[in-house]
Amino acid sequence: MNPPPLTQEQRRQALAKAAAVRKGRAEIKADLSDRRLTMAELLERTDDPLVGGMKVSAALSALPGIGKKRTSRLMERVGILENRRLRGLGKRQREALIRELS
Repeated sequence: MNPPPLTQEQRRQALAKAAAVRKGRAEIKADLSDRRLTMAELLERTDDPLVGGMKVSAALSALPGIGKKRTSRLMERVGILENRRLRGLGKRQREALIRELS
């Protein structure tokens, strides 16, 4: 099923919104990388659509010293699927993730 056709104005607004979301998530990842933000602090903000929509793997990979392989192993050890978003994590998964990163 195809999405409904958009007017030029709707398309322009959607593109602007998507760009703003990408920019916001890039800033969050930079804050994680520079240690201005911890994973525990980020997990407290999952009610924010910008944060909640981020993939767990993207957030973990942004942390210093954690690459794709370590992210993958960590998520597997904690029991988080690779396509899970931050807002989709359960209480136990959040606690286990914070414990593993401490």
